[in-house]
Amino acid sequence: MRVLSWMLGCCLFAAVAGANAATQVMFETNQGTFAVEVYPEKAPKTVENFLQYVKDGFYTNTIFHRVIGRFMMQGGGFDRELNEKPTRAPVINEAGNGLVNQTGTIAMARTPDPNSATAQFFINVADNQFLDYSGPEPDRIGYCVFGKVVSGMDVVFKISNLPTGNQRGFSDVPIRTVIIKRATIVTSK
Repeated sequence: MRVLSWMLGCCLFAAVAGANAATQVMFETNQGTFAVEVYPEKAPKTVENFLQYVKDGFYTNTIFHRVIGRFMMQGGGFDRELNEKPTRAPVINEAGNGLVNQTGTIAMARTPDPNSATAQFFINVADNQFLDYSGPEPDRIGYCVFGKVVSGMDVVFKISNLPTGNQRGFSDVPIRTVIIKRATIVTSK
């Protein structure tokens, strides 16, 4: 009976520990490493979409192609030659989830169509309230925040302050290419 009680206690502890585990994505770049924790309870479709791209290795050797100091850095869609990678279908915009575009948060990049986000994301390096959800109308829906940088914010700030220029019709491209070497899913407690 003692063994059974001990086994049940271990199973209960494992279940509680698993419930408290947070999913993070570790980004290894040529400028350093940072980790982002995602919030599936706030943006389930967005997080599912993002994690599938990570699992597929999609972000490997993509770049941060748009960097604007005191605003944001955007990546996850272009290779080193600024060729856009093919993506899956877009996800519905979940910006009305109560999360806001504050310093350190990660959000989905999109076109003027509110429901056009695919693989590209951006990290806010300032509080950007003008990007937040303010209503269901297309011009007020905002940009979906789905997580936050939990380690390596110094690396994020370093990247966001790199000198930029124009390349192949794009503006705000880092002069020194910022490469995502790898993005991997890790779980933290």
